[in-house]
Amino acid sequence: MITRHDWTREQIQALLDLPLFDLLWQAQEVHRSANPGYRVQLASLLSVKTGGCEEDCAYCPQSMFHSSDVTGQPDLAVEPVLDRARAARDAGAHRFCMGWAWREIRDGAPFDSMLAMVRGVRALGMEACVTAGMLTERQAERLAEAGLTAYNHNLDTSPEHYDRIISTRTYQERLETLARARAAGIGLCCGGIIGMGETPEDRAGLLQVLAQLDPHPESVPINALVAVPGTPLEDEPPVDPLEFVRMVATARIVLPHSRVRLSAGRQQLNREAQLLCLLAGADSIFYGDVLLTTGNPDVEADRALLACAGVNVAERTEVALPPC
Repeated sequence: MITRHDWTREQIQALLDLPLFDLLWQAQEVHRSANPGYRVQLASLLSVKTGGCEEDCAYCPQSMFHSSDVTGQPDLAVEPVLDRARAARDAGAHRFCMGWAWREIRDGAPFDSMLAMVRGVRALGMEACVTAGMLTERQAERLAEAGLTAYNHNLDTSPEHYDRIISTRTYQERLETLARARAAGIGLCCGGIIGMGETPEDRAGLLQVLAQLDPHPESVPINALVAVPGTPLEDEPPVDPLEFVRMVATARIVLPHSRVRLSAGRQQLNREAQLLCLLAGADSIFYGDVLLTTGNPDVEADRALLACAGVNVAERTEVALPPC
């Protein structure tokens, strides 16, 4: 399977517009060729620093600019975070992701705690992912030295739609953050959100930017907007589940070797829509009850879902799945 970085927006839009069954057929062909021995990776996500963020992202209840119910809370300490990571590992998770509601990482005690958490998660035999805003070259190097597997920094949407969603950080700054993490030898976790009032062309534009990154991000989360009261996007209608499936399938075709992750908004999908996403090439789910500050299907429901599909989980996460 050839990895391409020269996808045009028109080519990606043509994929998104295909009849659904044709799109799913192509996505399955790509997925089976690029990722033989299909397995789903389970990832768990914990908010270490919640609320009070200095960014004004229109979708996010953690922004200090919005009137959602999420308020600033003290940062979690190292040992409670590692206790949660241990529990996630024992429940079958392979990757532990930690989030800080920061505009950017600042040196000092909180960053030292982050490094200790990364080292602790890696010592548990898990992949470690961090999302904490922008970072410097030296901070990226220190995270790499601590063993960080991946840095999450989503592009969110197309360059053209971006200014309607965020004004406190530019698209270029996001790309520069990704470049610093990559230069330090850290894998990238980078995707976006649909359902924020974007056009179909904006969805194609987001995927084109991701496909132009060389190498492609190792992990690509596909999110559906969770319209939280108190945020500027609270009145946006729910994403059509089949539109979500289309986005997953097209991401699989243009990013054949990336892990395509079902992320925020999965709680809004019924079991059949989630199974279609797996068929379309999703090969990772966030596993646990909460994604930062929004709900997520619970562990037992996810085990039952994968068992019904006959899907195996990845690598060391050999959990016993109940019968359908």
